[in-house]
Amino acid sequence: MILCIRLEGRGGAEAAPSALPALLALAEDISPVVQALPPDAALLDVRGARRYFGQDAAGIAAVLRVRALAHLGAGCAIGVAATPVLARMAARAATPGTTCAVADDERAVREFLAPRPVDALPGIGAATARALRSYGLDTVGRTAAVPLSTLQRITGVRLGRELYEKARGIDRTRVVPDAAARSVAAERSFPHDELDHELHRRALLSITEELGSLMRGTDQVCRSLTLTARYADRSVTTRTRALREPTAHSAALAAAAYRIHESLGLQRARVRAFAVRAEGLTPAGRAARQLTFDPVDERARRIEEVADRARARFGPRAIVPGSLSRWAA
Repeated sequence: MILCIRLEGRGGAEAAPSALPALLALAEDISPVVQALPPDAALLDVRGARRYFGQDAAGIAAVLRVRALAHLGAGCAIGVAATPVLARMAARAATPGTTCAVADDERAVREFLAPRPVDALPGIGAATARALRSYGLDTVGRTAAVPLSTLQRITGVRLGRELYEKARGIDRTRVVPDAAARSVAAERSFPHDELDHELHRRALLSITEELGSLMRGTDQVCRSLTLTARYADRSVTTRTRALREPTAHSAALAAAAYRIHESLGLQRARVRAFAVRAEGLTPAGRAARQLTFDPVDERARRIEEVADRARARFGPRAIVPGSLSRWAA
């Protein structure tokens, strides 16, 4: 069986993405087969742990909840199912402090999936959900009743096949361990819910400066960025964008974060915090870099190297961009 544990912040708010590494360490005490689900969740394959703990998956979930509360000071919602996709959906359906378990039989899976909105299926984005709703396919149950060929005409061959299988509870994925080692995250909170886009950009610059410095210090680069925005009403928006090339260059990371931020369209949104996760980490020596004759870019990289040496000697706040003085204190 698979467990999906999703941390809850204080008062039912979303947990801070920076809590994910602690959650993964806690989960690895239960099972070595753990996969990170940024920004605030993890998958555990507990089939081998049931004999050790002498409990079924729901019992192990109770043990994990108590440990999360004791060690992390955070509540959690847990989903239990036979597959990763169902476990993730069950965790989203569970209320804070509870476990939602889906029995491993066809009827139970069908009854669990049928009333869910179609965009509750992992990997089904807003655009695909809108296209399906335009045909009256607003729930998983209605989508499951449609022939494969029809879904493929609506959404495309590959996505149509994926949607056809997920709507019927078919999941060919597995829990992939060691996902945590391939990502690093940082977060910035505002002293009050913030509307000012310029302050949003400063926060993103501060985060990407930190992430770039961390990756360069371990001689790594990342392949994509995930931006999570937390709002005044405790809702969140998460977007991921692949980078043009693997990099740890802070300016490139900041530019990518700005593009994601602009795509969110936060004209009137009151933002409580931003978090950015650099994903797909790989050794810098294995990554190809497009050569450039841009003197501004080369000068920026040389300045970055000097700043890194200064931070290594005098501390991480030794050199920061002037616009970031509010976070440098």
